[in-house]
Amino acid sequence: MYRIGIDLGGTNIVAGVVDDDYKIISAAKRKTNCPRSAEEIIADMAAAAKEAAEKAGLSMSGIESVGVGSPGAIDPINGVVCFSNNLEFYDVPMAEMLYKHLNKKIYIENDANSAAYGEYIAGAGKGAENFVAITLGTGVGGGIIIDGKIYSGSNYAGAEIGHTVICMGGEGCTCGRQGCFEAYASATALIRQTKQAMIRYPESKMWDMCGGDIRNVSGKTAFDAMRAGDGAGIKVARKYTEYLAIGISNCINIFQPDVICIGGGISKEGDTIVEPVREYVKGENFARNIKKQTEIKVAALGNDAGIIGAAFLDCK
Repeated sequence: MYRIGIDLGGTNIVAGVVDDDYKIISAAKRKTNCPRSAEEIIADMAAAAKEAAEKAGLSMSGIESVGVGSPGAIDPINGVVCFSNNLEFYDVPMAEMLYKHLNKKIYIENDANSAAYGEYIAGAGKGAENFVAITLGTGVGGGIIIDGKIYSGSNYAGAEIGHTVICMGGEGCTCGRQGCFEAYASATALIRQTKQAMIRYPESKMWDMCGGDIRNVSGKTAFDAMRAGDGAGIKVARKYTEYLAIGISNCINIFQPDVICIGGGISKEGDTIVEPVREYVKGENFARNIKKQTEIKVAALGNDAGIIGAAFLDCK
């Protein structure tokens, strides 16, 4: 049996055919090209799905169902994108519109929830009952699985882990609040922190690593500098890891999941990030004296998580 998962982002649309072993056997991509109408974007989603099926040697009749992970507040019961600021969608009946192109049962869910579900069924959360996935990218995304079910709140806008405050009156966040987890632990925040340190420490090796141009700073710069023994890089990496650990400690204290995983480009640092986070959490976890403890892992599926999770939304 084959399913199609579509990962709809602000930049790209990626559709993949997924088999019963959670393997992506073919994929096709389109540019989202925002801002565009919902009709145009959904037509490209359908085209990508058909191309992926064709690459797999299948017709759409050989596809069981199609799932979509979309940014924004999603009503999965009625198949509606209630609001997505990235796509400029308001009350878009996506499932109904996509069905007209593909004539297949359509399931939709928030993109972070879809990625979390992918990790839950086939990645870092496999075998867990309660699971939290945190994605560190432009922002901080979150997906929560409780008793094997995606949790999205009474209005489908829950699990916004990135918009919990870790520093009252702190850095401004795109959501309008101050001190959000996202404003300190996203890749965007890490890049800002790195640039600030470079300005403060003009002798830092990070300048050489960026070719003398601060615009070349990435999420890797501070960690690369830390490994090179650069004092400024060490300070940035340690402080960033502490911010991340505070947010993760909060998630653990609220949900006490079996597993919490960290995804996104920064998670490629692996144990460089995960080990100090684990150590910090030991002292912050309310349940630290209980034998069963949350396992903190790096996400296993990378960018495939959203496609795999979306493909199996019919099973959630």
